[in-house]
Amino acid sequence: MGTLAEEIFTQRLGREVHAGETVVADVDFAFAHDVTGPLAIKAFEQLDQPVWDPARIAFTFDHVMPANTVAAAELHRQIREFCAAQGVTNVLAEGICHQVLVEKGIAVPGGIVVGADSHSTTYGAMGCFATGLGSTDIGVTFATGRTWFRIPETVRVNVNGEPAPGVQAKDIALHVIRQVGAEGADYMAVEWGGETVSAMAMDERLTLCNLSVDFGGKAGMVEPDATTFAYTGGRGREVHVSNPRYIRTLEVDASAIRPQVAVHPAIDNVRDIDDVAGTPLDEVFIGSCTNGRLSDLALAAAMFEGREVSPRTRTVIVPSSRRVYLDTLERGYIETFARAGALVMNPGCGPCLGRQHGVLGPGENALSTSNRNYPGRMGSPEARIFLASPAVAAASALRGAITDPAEVN
Repeated sequence: MGTLAEEIFTQRLGREVHAGETVVADVDFAFAHDVTGPLAIKAFEQLDQPVWDPARIAFTFDHVMPANTVAAAELHRQIREFCAAQGVTNVLAEGICHQVLVEKGIAVPGGIVVGADSHSTTYGAMGCFATGLGSTDIGVTFATGRTWFRIPETVRVNVNGEPAPGVQAKDIALHVIRQVGAEGADYMAVEWGGETVSAMAMDERLTLCNLSVDFGGKAGMVEPDATTFAYTGGRGREVHVSNPRYIRTLEVDASAIRPQVAVHPAIDNVRDIDDVAGTPLDEVFIGSCTNGRLSDLALAAAMFEGREVSPRTRTVIVPSSRRVYLDTLERGYIETFARAGALVMNPGCGPCLGRQHGVLGPGENALSTSNRNYPGRMGSPEARIFLASPAVAAASALRGAITDPAEVN
């Protein structure tokens, strides 16, 4: 009947649904975090009714955790008091929402998830429809368990071919953004498929869907398969693309992609690494909801083993969740990072949004595995931010300049 987005809403509403329709649908889960949560609470309280289902609502503390100012501490207090009053028990201070909630199993194939954060598209890697909403809409959803959607048109991205050593899902996503621009999929669902995506583990699929919003996507999605259901423990519903009509189809040859770097000040200002190699760096950040997972940190640890990071470059590593932190600790990666001279922080968003440790000063250069590089994102608007994969980040930390990972393996 249609694209993955159309199929999910068709199942949910019990009738055939097509792109362009505006519908009201029940959601499976809704959440906000420590920055957007108080605004959602304010909107909710104007409705003067209890939450629709305390078990299907979550608040996460991740953007500024632990609180670094009195104002941040006050926001945290407001959220905790609201949750106590409403019986919300999913009050999570153990890492980034987009990693922790995946680990908690809130997103399953065929489901619908909404969050007060733009990178809620991440959950689409699980074969569900997931999107970010404004805090006011989330507050209403907390009360009703439903919200409105305009069913999006879909861009299909077929990725085939064997990526070269050192080329990861981050490079593939940046390559696509380079082709279509930062607004290339505005209010569209981005369907990732092809043999390369089918061969990816869940960590890399999450990276693709996470970055879908950074070229305009309303959702980023991967059709659920055996890998998906193995990850969810068999939970969720079968949902498949059926005679779809795409607004656009992109064919990507992964074997032809070099490591990619998004150059300040825009995510679609993407270059092959050869064009920017040698750019000196004041800071390297490995983490975020894009690339702070166990496989990302394992790759960095393998490159750091027996080596030291450049003394001219601050290297900040932030696991995306408590579970990832404990796994890195058990496997010895944290000791490897410390011996290499890197700084390992508590699970959370870290330097990504310029609110806590790792803030950039005027004139500094940073290479980050996160998803945004506009002026001021990580601190001073006079700093420059380069976005790349964990492989490029680790190699660059060792050399103190943007470096092709093939040069240090």
